Amino acid sequence: MAAAMEEEPQESPEPAAREPRVRDTPEDICLEATANAIALHPARPLLAAGDVDGDVYLYSYSCTEGENRQLWSSGHHLKSCRDAAFSQDGQKLFTVSKDKSIHILQAEEGRLETRFPKAHEAALNCVLPIDNHIFATGDDGGAVKVWDLRRGSAILEARQQEEYISAMAVDGNGKILLTASGDGTLGVFNVKRRRFELLSEPQNGDLTSVVLMKRGRKVACGSSEGTIYLFNWDGFGAASDRFALRAETIDCMVPITDSIVCVGSLDGVIRAVNVLPNRVLGSVGQHLGEPIEQLAVAADGKLLASSGHDQKVKFWDVSALGSMVVDDYRRKKKKGGPLRALSSKALGSGEDFFADLRDETEPEAAAAEGGDSDSDSD
Repeated sequence: MAAAMEEEPQESPEPAAREPRVRDTPEDICLEATANAIALHPARPLLAAGDVDGDVYLYSYSCTEGENRQLWSSGHHLKSCRDAAFSQDGQKLFTVSKDKSIHILQAEEGRLETRFPKAHEAALNCVLPIDNHIFATGDDGGAVKVWDLRRGSAILEARQQEEYISAMAVDGNGKILLTASGDGTLGVFNVKRRRFELLSEPQNGDLTSVVLMKRGRKVACGSSEGTIYLFNWDGFGAASDRFALRAETIDCMVPITDSIVCVGSLDGVIRAVNVLPNRVLGSVGQHLGEPIEQLAVAADGKLLASSGHDQKVKFWDVSALGSMVVDDYRRKKKKGGPLRALSSKALGSGEDFFADLRDETEPEAAAAEGGDSDSDSD
């Protein structure tokens, strides 16, 4: 009895039982190669990443320190994985590659379900699930295909744009497909009627991204020149407005709210931008000195993930953007002021790294900005 009482203190090592720290955002995920593609699951804390070596990974992430886990990896692609996207129900993961193949994996286990080995004549660049059966792909040669998994083949094939398809978006009804291209045009396709509709006028630089804003009434496209072009939903022929950022490029863009997008650039900074009225709100985060490859936002709009050339996936708290109100009145800002920090991990306190960033538009865009609020009255 006495011996048992003596052993008792040794069974409860107090210092080792420290509770793991809960962070504002998950810890960085470090990869073996740069991730071209990242996607967040629509319902669960899961992140898919596809890298330049063709490998695809699935991670679970958590704000509890030390709880990020790699769940599986797949090496089926022979060349770089260019894009990845979860199906709307989250059960499938679509990946496309420079090797011209489309892979559809079972998301939970990473098992390869369907493979289209020579899906396009050129290297694939992007994939977009439209519903649980229909998805679209775009390649380096400007070709677009819409596929039906029930038929196991493409139901629409078109090559209306002359350069690579960089990004795609679809309206809420799954009817109109929009394609951004390196030739500076926005393509419009009717998925339901399986036909090409029209091309916009070419804009300056490559169009690198396309997202729907303002409850589907506006479309925003980012460009390699660092400008956001805005189109009215019923006026895709010509841009209705443009907004030049003090960013060398806009390489990727995701909508956070109906009016706010986050954009990733060559300088490694992730900017939050309000559309109509057009304002750079500040910096959400950064990959220090490393270009941003892709951005992904969680379904609740509160967590943003980014991949950069530093071979890391980083997470940013963007929950505060949902409550930001931007009025039409443009306050005079101190010239040369630092970019405002919009998250606890964003560097915005005046470091030299941000000395050349301005929370202002270019003069030509500022001139156009006077009519922004009027053009949003439809």
